[in-house]
This record gives sequence, structure tokens and C-alpha cells, in this order.
Amino acid sequence: MRVLALHPNRVKAARGRFRASGGKSDRFDRFVLCELARSDSHRFRMLEPDSDQTKAIRALTRAREDLVGARVALASQLRAELERFWPGPIGLFFDPDSAISLAFLARYPSPEDACGLGEKRLAAFLKAHQYNNRKTAKQLLERLRSAPAGRAGELETLARRAIAQGMVDALQTIVAQIAELERQIAQALERHPDAEIFRSFFCQRESAGLPRRSWPRSVTAGAATGIVTRSRPTADKPPSPSNPANATSFRCACNKRLRNALATLAQSSCRWNPWAADLYARARARGHSHRRALRTLGRALCRILWRCWQTRTPYDPARHTRLQQHITVTIPNPSGPRPDTAATQRMAGATVTHRAGRRDERAALDGKPEAATPA
Repeated sequence: MRVLALHPNRVKAARGRFRASGGKSDRFDRFVLCELARSDSHRFRMLEPDSDQTKAIRALTRAREDLVGARVALASQLRAELERFWPGPIGLFFDPDSAISLAFLARYPSPEDACGLGEKRLAAFLKAHQYNNRKTAKQLLERLRSAPAGRAGELETLARRAIAQGMVDALQTIVAQIAELERQIAQALERHPDAEIFRSFFCQRESAGLPRRSWPRSVTAGAATGIVTRSRPTADKPPSPSNPANATSFRCACNKRLRNALATLAQSSCRWNPWAADLYARARARGHSHRRALRTLGRALCRILWRCWQTRTPYDPARHTRLQQHITVTIPNPSGPRPDTAATQRMAGATVTHRAGRRDERAALDGKPEAATPA
């Protein structure tokens, strides 16, 4: 079955070809649509469904997103349960749903189980689970013993111990399934024809199913990364509190999965792309919240995504004009600023590497010397 996208204005303009009067009805509109599809189908864009590979990746990524939400909710419940009878393990490790934290709670689900826990036994436990954090077993044991003690009675402690064990078992299952889904997503991505384009953005993006020319504006509105204009005053309707001159608001009805995907792309881009980090920082300096700044950056990234989708080419930092302007370092000269090629190349090298955020060189180059000015 083929689907044609017809704008209502085109249908309205075509009514005069089949009827001289200005009347209209649903039956006549159906006739006009059928005639346009029969005689002028070559003038309209055919909506192409997503490929089977794209649908597979979309199903896997959405399933992982749902499981991550369930993991976060269950981890919060586990934290609340521990606060009621054993606050010691809270904050002992980085995340309550991490592998080492779940293994610790599975082995020591209550204060009575950890009574005989000493430094050597804890060190052996950490070594068995390949814990490579900088904190030693002595420091972790001191933090565990210095935590507030629970006030639950014997029977309540036993009941809450069973509840905590059940939550830990459920979390371990969810974490294992998330890891399995990530493995399947990686395999599906390798088989996708556009895998190189996906990897160039360090994230995966699903097709919006819209014509390419209308994608940037439609996707920013659909993902609620753009603004929504309510109404504008006219000569007959001057500005008033109910009809302000420039009224904008946040779009609540939108494709929330697409909005979250753009926010994730924007947040990951800030870690390695200095242009994205600068755009985010300037939005924060204007008083925008974290989410608002991510939406601002996501709206700018939509144009890049659209261009890569239209030309079927991966994202290339060397062809990104704004990025190149941001990383170009110039040296003041009486005849005019002169580009510092060596410093610019070092900046570009620090930009495109995976470990850019951890390099001292890139940190020094981001805070350019006082004698240098941006191009």
C-alpha cells in the first residue's frame, strides 16, 4: 500500500478543477483526493516506511529505555527501604544499582549479616568482584560503621531484609537484561546500512518519517526543542494580557521519546565537541536551566542531523563550519590576525578523540591564552 502526503492547501486549491461552486462536502473531498492520487501522484512525495533494520533498532532501544526507567524506580525504592532499617549501604558505593552494590546487598542484606564483616573479609569481597575504585576496604568499612543505626525491631528487620533481598534480585535481573539488550543493539547497529552515520554522532536516532525538506522545523516542534507561539496582536486585536505581543510557551504535547533522544545527543556532544559545550555554556549563562539549555543545543543539532540524513554522509567535524571557527586559534599581528596552524591542529585533534574530556591538553586549549583571540 502506498501513502501520499497531501497538504490541505493543495487540496483546497484543487477543488476548483472539479467544481465551479465554492461548496464542499466530505464526499466531494474524497473525490478530489482520489483524483489527485490518480492523476497527480508524481507531484507528491511518497511516504516511505522505516526499514526492517531501523524498526528492529527502534524496538530494542525503546525496550532498553523502559527497562532503565524500571531500574531507576526500583533503585529508588531500594534506597527508601534501606533508610528505614539499615542506612549503612546507602552511599557506600557510587550507585545503589551498580554491580558491586547489588552484590554487597545480596551478601549482606541486613545489619546482622554484616556484624562479622572485617577489613580482610571486605577486601577479599572487593577483589572477588573486581572493585577497582580508589577507596580502600578500610575506608569503606569506616563509612559503613559510622552510618546511623536503624531503629527497627527484630521482626521488622527480618521482614525488611526479605523485602530488600527481593528488590536486589529484581534489580540484578533488570541490569542483566539491560546489558543483554545493549549487546543486541550493538549487533543490530553493525548490520544497519546507516551504521556509520549513527556512530558519527555517538548515539542512535530513529527516522521521523517526514519529508526531508520539512524535517528540521517539524522535528524541533515535535520534540519540543523549539518555541510555541500562541498568538500575535493585530490592528483589530491590540496587545493585552490575554493576547501578548510575543507569547511563547513550552510544548507539552510532543514526541517525548524523540525529545529525550535529542537531549541525550546534546548532553553527550558537550563532552567531546567544544562548539556544543560552548553553546550549552552560553545558554546556561543566559539563565536557562539544564534541560532548557539541552533543548537549545538539540535544536542546533537538528540542522546537522537533517543535513547528514539528506546527503547520506556521516558527521565530519572538519566540515562543521561553526566548530572550525570555534577551535581556530589566531595570533595578533600588525597586518591582521594570523591563524596559529599548530595550535588549531592540536585543538582539532583534542576535539575528535574519544578521550577528549580527559586530556589536559584540551583543557588548556579550551581556556585559550590571553594573547590569542578567536577567529
